[in-house]
Amino acid sequence: QVQLVESGGGLVQPGGSLRLSCAASGTIFIVYTMRWYRQAPGQQRELVAAITGGGSTNYVDSVKGRFTISRDNAKKTVYLQMNSLKPEDTAVYVCNVEARSSLTNGRYDYWGQGTQVTVSS
Repeated sequence: QVQLVESGGGLVQPGGSLRLSCAASGTIFIVYTMRWYRQAPGQQRELVAAITGGGSTNYVDSVKGRFTISRDNAKKTVYLQMNSLKPEDTAVYVCNVEARSSLTNGRYDYWGQGTQVTVSS
């Protein structure tokens, strides 16, 4: 079994900061790309940021210069530092991890449960 546990969401004023964390645990042998998605009410899910096993990153244009994705391979954890938050960043943020199972040796996508980020004054 694999679990992704997210934390760090909440309510913040415009211009504020939050740091999201997503820790993977269970029968994981290797972690590959780790991603953060978000979905606002009535909108499609959007890929916000991704980081490969080698540390390469990419971001959706709307968050470039404000958000930073990072990872701690020893802890199998991905982070999303969000600065200069705007009301349009309000969404449920969900982490996604590509990993190889130590049970089956297969490569799978795993998903977190989501954490709410609300940017409002």
